[in-house]
Amino acid sequence: MVIPSLKVQELIEEIRGAKTQAQEREVIQKECAHIRASFRDGDPLHRHRQLAKLLYVHMLGYPAHFGQMECLKLIASPRFTDKRVGYLGAMLLLDERQDAHLLITNSIKNDLNQGIQAVQGLALCTLSTMGSAEMCRDLATEVEKLLLQPSPYVRKKAVLTAVHMIRKVPELSNIFLPPCVHLLHERHHGILLGTITLITELCERSLAALKHFRKVVPQLVQILQTLLMTGYSPEYSISGVSDPFLQVQILCLLWIMGRNHEESSEIMNDLLAQVATNTDTSRNAGSAVLFETVHTIMDIRSAAGLRVPSHVLAVNILGRFLLNSDKNIRYVALTSLLRLVQSDHSAVQRHRPTVVECLQEPDVSLSRRALELSLALVNSSNVRAMTHELQGFLESCPADLRAHCASGILLAAERFAPTRRWHIDTILRVLTTAGAHVPDDAVASLSQLMGGAQELHAYSVRRLYSALAEDISQVLSHHPDCPPRLPGLPAPYT
Repeated sequence: MVIPSLKVQELIEEIRGAKTQAQEREVIQKECAHIRASFRDGDPLHRHRQLAKLLYVHMLGYPAHFGQMECLKLIASPRFTDKRVGYLGAMLLLDERQDAHLLITNSIKNDLNQGIQAVQGLALCTLSTMGSAEMCRDLATEVEKLLLQPSPYVRKKAVLTAVHMIRKVPELSNIFLPPCVHLLHERHHGILLGTITLITELCERSLAALKHFRKVVPQLVQILQTLLMTGYSPEYSISGVSDPFLQVQILCLLWIMGRNHEESSEIMNDLLAQVATNTDTSRNAGSAVLFETVHTIMDIRSAAGLRVPSHVLAVNILGRFLLNSDKNIRYVALTSLLRLVQSDHSAVQRHRPTVVECLQEPDVSLSRRALELSLALVNSSNVRAMTHELQGFLESCPADLRAHCASGILLAAERFAPTRRWHIDTILRVLTTAGAHVPDDAVASLSQLMGGAQELHAYSVRRLYSALAEDISQVLSHHPDCPPRLPGLPAPYT
């Protein structure tokens, strides 16, 4: 006889009503005992209810491994109510580390061939969640057939399952190449988004797939062009931007196809400029599309006459991002400009004043990124101005940035110093400002620099004495018995 137990709703209410963790454990242990007894007695009518309660217990963090075999029994059941809970249990309780997950391969295969959309959807969801490499190899043919099913519901889930299969077993790429070209004609945005994601995965993992899909670049450009020209759609538009998720995914794929391929880059060049100039950035959705556009423009390979204006346009967009009130957008802009500064230093230089202003950001992550970009912008023509700005930042910057800032200033001074006297003044100011945060080799560099400039010996001694005189009161106030020393220089032995 089956021991009576709580219903799912009653169990949830009793657990939520527990005032202490001990009471919660007591309720769960008692109910788990009822669930075990029910499983042992083999009650087929209430098995799905018992497993549903066990899954709730599992989501609370309690052990539920003894329900794994019950998932297999429910999946093999002909009743949809049993299959629904059984597949959910398989997704939560099974993974590749348990051999039991291989036992459901045949049940999934039968359900995929059954022709009932709801059951096929459950099987595809489970396969895309916990399907191992062995399962993917065994079921790839069934998933390929479902990619061309008349039901959009099944096609969408089949596409997502194919993405999982490619990530698990890249050698399955050839199976999914023909259906992808056909699926690009879909008007359903969900299926189209999944198809673009699948093609992206294929191109990233196979050079042959990349060559195969480069012929569809004009079709991708046309899809993106249609999205740009489409007005507001309540089903797909977000903040006035037509399906930004699909736009971003298409741009990611164009970026992959345009790298090191001039012909593909030329096809998409005009469209990228159109996206960059017509996208509204007042909302996050537009900013996301525009940033992905910039990312694509920066890396594609076009003819020199066309690429340069687009490249400058991308840098100007990033410069506008620096003026955005959203900290995340400013951080993304600083990171992108830092990556771009090596390839197009002059274009980034135009936004130097805005970058320097970002040094004063209260957010440490922003000021750190602005510091890295500012140091990268230093050259022989602006070394005096940039060093002055960086020294001002050094005086007030957070302690965890002081060492980085001091090292950066000293390195820039060593590379681009206009005169030896200016170089000595810069090192001394960094030593007196940063103190213990200055790297150890700074003192040796200063000594070597002074020794090699005989005409500046008298000047150097006066500067050293002035620096010591300015700080002697502070040194003595902290260590009255210690002989004074220049901050940043080692104390003499006593």
